[in-house]
Amino acid sequence: MISQELLDILACPKCKEAVVLNETKDGLLCEKCGLLYEIRDDIPVMLIDEAVPLAPKE
Repeated sequence: MISQELLDILACPKCKEAVVLNETKDGLLCEKCGLLYEIRDDIPVMLIDEAVPLAPKE
């Protein structure tokens, strides 16, 4: 589990906006970029090339 202190300082490497924990708590969302940064073995993978694009909202 990622601590709140770490969440408070993490930012999207692409746009520098804050990221939030997703509902399933297995990734960090950047709502501005529409990217999901996965959390693997309790470590957030904050690499733009490995981020998962989210489907656009209709």
